[in-house]
Amino acid sequence: MAGELWLGSQPAKGITMAKEETRPGRSTNPAGSEFFNTLQEMRRDWMARATSEIELSLKLSKKLEAADSVPDAVAAYQEWLNEEMGARAEDARLLMSNGQKFTDATSRFLSSGWTNVGMTT
Repeated sequence: MAGELWLGSQPAKGITMAKEETRPGRSTNPAGSEFFNTLQEMRRDWMARATSEIELSLKLSKKLEAADSVPDAVAAYQEWLNEEMGARAEDARLLMSNGQKFTDATSRFLSSGWTNVGMTT
């Protein structure tokens, strides 16, 4: 019983799942390689944005710590808010750009015959 795939009330015998060989950085399919490169580029972009967000928060906390008066603290928050709004605009631009790259790469990847891999008759 262990290891059997059940379909309905009967175990499915002889059904095997196709295994995909995974080797980092290698692909025999150029569209597949492009697809994964696109995903890696998107990951790098968003990690850079996350790092930038952390740096912006640290900058605010240092300015608030150094603030000697309420007007100094308000000025620090205003500067942070201006930079934060710019960062959100950049995030929106990056999201749209990455979304388009992802859509293009996915359509090329799927139209390259990837859907037929592992299917034999």
